[in-house]
Amino acid sequence: MRKITIFFVSALFLSSSFLLFSQTKNIPGVLSIRERAAVIKKITKMRLDEILPRVMEKTGFDMWLIVCNEDNLDPVFQTMIPYDVWCPITQILVFYQHRPAGEVERLNISRTNMQDLHQNVWDYRAWDNEKKESQWDCLARIVHERDPKKIGINVAGVIWAADGLTAFLKKKVEESIGPKYSERMQSAEKLATLWLETMLPEDLELYERVVSVTHALMAETFSEKVITPGVTTTEDTLYYYLQQVADLGLQRYAWPWFRIRARDPQVLKKYGKDDTVIRRGDLLQCDAGIYYLRYYTDHAEWAYVLRPGETDVPEGFKKVMAEGNKLQDIFCAEFKEGLTGNQILVNILKSAQEKSICKPKIYSHSIGYYLHEPGPLIGLPWEQENTGSRGEVKLVFNSTFTAELSVTCPVPELGGAELRMALEQVVAFTPKGTYFLDGRQTKFYIVK
Repeated sequence: MRKITIFFVSALFLSSSFLLFSQTKNIPGVLSIRERAAVIKKITKMRLDEILPRVMEKTGFDMWLIVCNEDNLDPVFQTMIPYDVWCPITQILVFYQHRPAGEVERLNISRTNMQDLHQNVWDYRAWDNEKKESQWDCLARIVHERDPKKIGINVAGVIWAADGLTAFLKKKVEESIGPKYSERMQSAEKLATLWLETMLPEDLELYERVVSVTHALMAETFSEKVITPGVTTTEDTLYYYLQQVADLGLQRYAWPWFRIRARDPQVLKKYGKDDTVIRRGDLLQCDAGIYYLRYYTDHAEWAYVLRPGETDVPEGFKKVMAEGNKLQDIFCAEFKEGLTGNQILVNILKSAQEKSICKPKIYSHSIGYYLHEPGPLIGLPWEQENTGSRGEVKLVFNSTFTAELSVTCPVPELGGAELRMALEQVVAFTPKGTYFLDGRQTKFYIVK
């Protein structure tokens, strides 16, 4: 079992006057809403300053238009704005990269107060009162004045997070800027993908903190504080976890689950397969995560409930987890820049076969600012060869993934029946190597 680490966000993000809080001493301090707004604004500005120019230069776009509506915000747009902001009516961001200097103008044509992240170029009074220039006229003027050669718009066929421009708004943009510039519009799928998946070192620092909170929440849920054998149900553990997430002011990642994954054959015969009461000798699994500071987490971890007289997890179960950890090591070793998800999948499974891993399966996805986007897909539970276009996305440095995989091995304590052990942790792929954010599970949580 990993050691729960309690650490604080660096001074880069917080002043000494900020306080950290949590509802329980075992959970790392969680930021207040005010603190979150400050941290998110700071990291977003750093990303706009450092990542945006690089990815526009790399993809060859000198202009990027992001257009959306109030209650249907573009997925990319949501990662570029302050935390504490209201986005009324139509939203338009224009990014223009001057050549060859590489500087990027970040222009805001909307009522939204972007603070200092984007420059406001639209006079509200002129639109409301004097009516000299409408919002769409302003967009047209900015485009015509800068005469971009390659304009990116968020329409995509592979990465859903890069497909935020609606059909109506695309038509509105075309009508506003005219046919000359509409002909220069292209899908910004690659640009949006690089923006969303690329992490700064400061991103990874914050992300590791978010992962540590998730780990601590799962550890607490899989403990005697929550579980009383013979009384507590798996539904009880689920709602305890959800309540803790809510009490900390966090959001759940999707709908988590807590389940009994293996049970002594005699106990199973006595209580039946539909029994959800957690009993001694049960092997438990959860799949859970949170959304915090704009990062998603997604984890699958395991616990064991000791039988009377036991002091440790049965050896058969421990060997299966050790086999899963070996597959995790193979998984990390096969991450190489420029490979597609499909290529990585083939390489992992080939290496696992050479090392005689017990029935390996890989179904990993990128994660970070979105749960299952935007980088390469590496396998699916039902597809272990080629996942199609999502699997053809190429791996880039400083991106994050779930090491989501499983092994299936016979277990003597289950009468020789096979146990499929699914493990899932967040990893970062960097030029220095691939590593687990806040570590990984190598030992079971034990419920006494």
